[in-house]
Amino acid sequence: MTDEHFDVLIVGAGLSGIGAACRLRTRCPGSSFAILEGRDDLGGTWDLFRYPGVRSDSEMFTLSYSFRPWTHAAAIAGGRTILTYIRDTAREFGVDRRIRYGSKVRAAAWSTAEARWTLEVESGPERRQVQLTCGFLIVCAGYYSYEGGYRPDFPGLERFGGRVVDPQRWTDDIDYVGKRVLVIGSGATAVTMVPALARRAAHVVMLQRSPTYVIERASRDALADALRAALPERLAFRLARWINILVGAAFFRFCRRFPRVARWLLLARARDALGPGVDATKNFTPHYDPWDQRLCQAPDGDLFRALRSGRASIVTDTIATFTETGVALASGGTIEADVAVAATGLELQPLGAIRLSVDGAEIEPGETTVFRGAMLSGVPNLVFVFGYTIAAWTLKADLVSLYACRLINRLKRRGWRQCAPRADDPSMAKLPLVDFSSGAYRRAAAKLPKRGAEGPWASRQSYWRDFLTLRFAPLGGGGLRFSNPPPATTARRSPSAGSAPQRPSAAR
Repeated sequence: MTDEHFDVLIVGAGLSGIGAACRLRTRCPGSSFAILEGRDDLGGTWDLFRYPGVRSDSEMFTLSYSFRPWTHAAAIAGGRTILTYIRDTAREFGVDRRIRYGSKVRAAAWSTAEARWTLEVESGPERRQVQLTCGFLIVCAGYYSYEGGYRPDFPGLERFGGRVVDPQRWTDDIDYVGKRVLVIGSGATAVTMVPALARRAAHVVMLQRSPTYVIERASRDALADALRAALPERLAFRLARWINILVGAAFFRFCRRFPRVARWLLLARARDALGPGVDATKNFTPHYDPWDQRLCQAPDGDLFRALRSGRASIVTDTIATFTETGVALASGGTIEADVAVAATGLELQPLGAIRLSVDGAEIEPGETTVFRGAMLSGVPNLVFVFGYTIAAWTLKADLVSLYACRLINRLKRRGWRQCAPRADDPSMAKLPLVDFSSGAYRRAAAKLPKRGAEGPWASRQSYWRDFLTLRFAPLGGGGLRFSNPPPATTARRSPSAGSAPQRPSAAR
């Protein structure tokens, strides 16, 4: 027995989920919907991550919502500022009243006969089992596990006398003031934490197995400031947004087309920012080309300043074993530490680890192919958000939300009950969803959906293509099928009683 039925259910009240809800309010005003959030507050990543220095790793003119201008001075913003922006947006659009906190979605089952999803939800601290149904499901659960990050098997970790910290589980009682801090990792989290910790710690060591490209950029956007001073707020925001989209896309294409030149430029900038005291060649020259993994940003060169000042240092080496007072390195050196931060990556998981099934058949996301970068082959009336890895997550998230609204309105307007993409060509090559070489994506490759090699199945990291296809391309055809299966009462009748299903339609 179900508790309630909605036209649409959104899973997740983070940046993507709130954005999707706002789009539903304005683009599908007649649709009933709710947002199911497993935690006790909205914000997703920006409420979960509370480690020192947490901030955006994309500039805010593209990470913010296109429909609500970013008005803060900072182009690279802190986590609390971003969380306030999300809360204010939810309140302004009235979607904060649609959020059901403490509602963890464990399973979602589609019934063709009923043309609806049935969600198994754990509700509240007592984990009461609740069933909710909907005609359309939008999954905005992010791409990584909130339970904790990835931690390698460090030899001798149990011997360490200090505190070992997971950045995802940072709490106010973690005392690092005046202490020796070891940050293990070289990704965005480590690059963010090191300069923040160095302001109050005795010393911070960033220990990396291999270097990452780090690029210095201003925390304020001078061009955006000039536009704000000369133009109305909304127009200035739109221009700043599009300029940043253009510049970001051009830089990515440049790095991919001229990797050697891009590598030389990035290393030269790092060398200039570090000065002679740090070996830039050893510590800031990765073995991969620029944008084979995500570039890390150092607002106003904060990481370089911390290293240059001596408050922090960087070591490129591997851990042989933990000791009672720190770590012994494979090269024979040691690092003494009171606190060790394991900034060693995320545990990726598709669709919030929700168990999917269609008409009783289990769906393994890793065995599906993405359609338009937004749907899963063979799965009806479901859209999921997986943002860009080479640009701001929200750019793709907003396009997917608008695409979901187009589908919902088409179903309602034409009287169709379901739509599902069908990958009918078994010979089509299947590729990893993300063309990145980072450890997190390699570890999760088997669990993530695949992308095709061509057509609407080729999920490309291109805002321009997605902008045209998700917003304006015809909805029918290309593998997407709209259909009107008989309702449950009719489906149980015999064929002689006139219950033959209608043919699927690729109608536009």
